[in-house]
Amino acid sequence: MTVVGPFGLSVQDRDLTRDVQYGMDAVENALTEAVKSDVPFITLTASHLMEAGGKRFRPLLVLLSAQFGDANAPGVVPAAVVVELTHLATLYHDDVMDEAPVRRGAPSANSRWDNSVAILTGDFLFSRASQVLADLGPDAVRLQADAFERLVTGQILETAGPGPDDDPLRHYLDVLAGKTGSLIAVSCRIGALLAGAEPWVVDILSAYGERIGIAFQLADDVLDIASDGHESGKTPGTDLREGIPTLPTLLLQQLPVDESDPADLRLRELVAGSLDDDELHAEALRLLRRHPALELARRETLRHAEEARALLAPLPEGPAKEALQGLCDAVAIRTM
Repeated sequence: MTVVGPFGLSVQDRDLTRDVQYGMDAVENALTEAVKSDVPFITLTASHLMEAGGKRFRPLLVLLSAQFGDANAPGVVPAAVVVELTHLATLYHDDVMDEAPVRRGAPSANSRWDNSVAILTGDFLFSRASQVLADLGPDAVRLQADAFERLVTGQILETAGPGPDDDPLRHYLDVLAGKTGSLIAVSCRIGALLAGAEPWVVDILSAYGERIGIAFQLADDVLDIASDGHESGKTPGTDLREGIPTLPTLLLQQLPVDESDPADLRLRELVAGSLDDDELHAEALRLLRRHPALELARRETLRHAEEARALLAPLPEGPAKEALQGLCDAVAIRTM
């Protein structure tokens, strides 16, 4: 039996399909309860992004990583809930910092209400994640705390920007490792740990999680330029409009200027200026979609996905390993 799940992931094994689907259903039910408050308005704001959808990538990785131990261990589903609540909380805060009007195809919380509501709702979700986490033991608490520190550090690095002697692309990848890779790495680590997997297996899955997390974020960078917005659930070129560096624009800056190509010169002129004007923004998007920098961004994304796949090699063969390898294939599909 084949079930197509998040990110186009195909799960071929009947038992794994059943286990993962059962776990994801349990996570979804627990998330619904976790966002409820005695104050109806908080329930409304806290459930806003959850009800808008989302692929539940982090809970999926918790459940798949748990397959390398006792997948039915009592802490596995709560751990999946913790990482998703944490992720949801960061989205509320990210949208405030980015002034994003749309998230997951719906109005962002800050645009539907205001920045204060969005920030406080994110804080509420962090508190609910902490309540669930407290029952999972000190090791799980420490893992989440370390991941959250890295996440915040990555956000601060992004806000501060690269120093005068820093390579902007290297700085950007360091930001992604913190902002995105840290929570995905801990999703794999905590799932395997609470399932009682061998320590060396836990370490491999954690390293894989960070690498595949970066690959998916880089794929999002490509999608933000190449897609019409339906795939990402965000307005295309949002970061481009705001002047936020992403993989395609950073690679554009590293490529030598082609003085003989008017399109290359015009694109660089546009990217260096303000893109608040809709027509200029649309022109920049159109030119970047045709520029070699976008193809280079695709190749760099695939390189990270292949590095993630290579990390899995020592793990025992089986459906769970095949599913994790399938996520590497899904990166390629998303960047086509």
